[in-house]
Amino acid sequence: MTRQELISLIRERKSFLCVGLDTDLAKIPAHLQGQPDAAFLFNKAIIDATIDYAVAYKPNLAFYESMGIEGLVQLKKTMQYLHSLSKPAFTIADAKRGDIGNTSKQYAKAFLDPQGDFNFDAMTIAPYMGEDSVTPFTAYEGKWVILLALTSNKGAFDFQFLESNGKRLFESVLEKSKQWGNENNMMYVVGATKADMLSDIRAIVPGSFLLVPGIGAQGGSLEEVCRYGLNNDCGLLVNSSRGIIYASDGIDFADRAADEARKLQQQMAAAMNL
Repeated sequence: MTRQELISLIRERKSFLCVGLDTDLAKIPAHLQGQPDAAFLFNKAIIDATIDYAVAYKPNLAFYESMGIEGLVQLKKTMQYLHSLSKPAFTIADAKRGDIGNTSKQYAKAFLDPQGDFNFDAMTIAPYMGEDSVTPFTAYEGKWVILLALTSNKGAFDFQFLESNGKRLFESVLEKSKQWGNENNMMYVVGATKADMLSDIRAIVPGSFLLVPGIGAQGGSLEEVCRYGLNNDCGLLVNSSRGIIYASDGIDFADRAADEARKLQQQMAAAMNL
């Protein structure tokens, strides 16, 4: 999905909601547990319930890899289903990969190759090893790197705020990464619990899309994210995972997921004045 296609989708649905498919078999409704393809059936129901309110879906690969081969099968079926829909959605492999160049090429092939089993639009990447660990993911036309910039976890303060020559590390990452990609193929992860830092981030990457996790269960404020993060093209994908997919553990789980997604979509439409 190109930048313009993503912007058009956001305007059409009046939403910049990303639904995180962090599917844990221990947490899905009891009536699905033990069924063949339980993870896929859960994901399909969530997608069907939220597709009118969301523009993106973000499976967290750890939840699928932890199931072994069967988990990857469930992920493949989920991606095939998303690709089959008449209503498009931006897809993100939340993988946080980052390794030497040759290894990164294989990670990119595994998840971004249009001829592969998954064919994601984008992939989250850790930039710690530098340029040659990131650029293999930009080799696929129409695909996106989503670089970790400023995360919402407590450990973010261990490294990301360290200063050198008057710049915090996350600011150096943002500035350096502009040599590796551009607004058409690179986004940045910025945690919602760091919303007050969005003004500083926008000063460095004013036109870039930001993937913002941490809304809802992690305590982030959508209002603050919109206040500091929106730009003329929206420029945001705000993720909610547990707050949507586990809104209920009963037979009504999909309906409750739709309710939560609709609430966020309505707030997003108001923030964009659409």
